[in-house]
Amino acid sequence: MSTWLFDLGNTRLKCAPLGEAGEVGDVVALDHHDAGVPIATAMAAVLPPRIDVAHLASVASPAATVAVLDALAGRCRRISRARTQSRLDGVTIAYAQPGKLGVDRFLALLAVHATGGAALVCGVGTALTLDLVDGTGRHHGGRIAPSPTLMREALHGRARQLSASGGDYQVFADDTEDALASGCEGAALALIEHSRDEAARRLGAPPRLYLHGGGAAALVPRLPEARHVPGLVLAGLARWAAVEREHPGPAVS
Repeated sequence: MSTWLFDLGNTRLKCAPLGEAGEVGDVVALDHHDAGVPIATAMAAVLPPRIDVAHLASVASPAATVAVLDALAGRCRRISRARTQSRLDGVTIAYAQPGKLGVDRFLALLAVHATGGAALVCGVGTALTLDLVDGTGRHHGGRIAPSPTLMREALHGRARQLSASGGDYQVFADDTEDALASGCEGAALALIEHSRDEAARRLGAPPRLYLHGGGAAALVPRLPEARHVPGLVLAGLARWAAVEREHPGPAVS
């Protein structure tokens, strides 16, 4: 039986087959944000003609989510959509209303908890998100801020003379593009480092730091203790799929 995982963010759709032992296969990333190619066309180029089961996690707009569901409906026997739950697979989230915690953040928590120990999870996509989970699986809450990419785009939107990309990180830059890169990346780094320090004070010891998301690679060189796991949400979706196999909910399609 063929099973695939789909992680739909605000910019990219990541797809990967799920192995019989629960392992995530090779990941394919498709840009659906201003890509100029319909997402269904891009998916058709990389997916097999038939899939038995598709597991989808989406934080994208309703229109983008519907477009992916429509593309899957023509090739999948069954589609299930992951949703945040107050308690699952040993993780208990802090939010009183589970639906307000993005499913990508929830799945990342499932993935890191499965490895054991306390963790601070940082996702760097359109937004920068931080979530703390202790060794018992208790989620202590998190933070949300603009990612460095979104900061650059917002500045460019208000002041067109400030470029939306380019530049290199420097502590004190002597060029505008470098200063923009340094300031926006530096803001993200400061938030991560402050959150890690606060987490250590709360838990009594520093948690492991995980980075994932399309913008994580730019920050990793300045966070040498971080573990860069680009497929963290898909790994969490695989955990969710294992629980879903034991207790199947209603199919989407």
